[in-house]
Amino acid sequence: MDEITSNRIRIKDMPEDERPREKLMKYGADKLTDAELMAILISSGTREKSALELSKDMLNNLGGFRGIAGRRIDEITNIKGVKTVRAINIAASFEIARRIVNDVLGVEDTDLKDE
Repeated sequence: MDEITSNRIRIKDMPEDERPREKLMKYGADKLTDAELMAILISSGTREKSALELSKDMLNNLGGFRGIAGRRIDEITNIKGVKTVRAINIAASFEIARRIVNDVLGVEDTDLKDE
C-alpha cells in the first residue's frame, strides 16, 4: 500500500453503523450530517480520498450546501476528485431541491414544468 492510500479512511472499513448508507437505512436521512448525505450522493471516493472525505472537502471549500447551490459545473469540478459526472449529479440534485422548495412556497417555474 502506498503512502497516498495508507492514510485514507475507507467507508467499508468504518463500523457498519457509521457508514453513510447504512446509517441512513437505520436512522433516517435527517440523522446524517451534510457530508454523509453528500457522500451518498457522490457514491464513491477516489484513490486518495473516501466519498466522505471528498464530501467534506467539497462542503468546506464551496461554502456548504448554500455555497454549492447554483454553482456552475466547472466551479464544482475545481475540487480535486470531482469530475464532470459527479458535478452534474450534484447540480441536478440541488436543482430538484430548489424546485421542491419553490413548489412548497408556491413559487411557479412555469417555463420548466413538464407538459
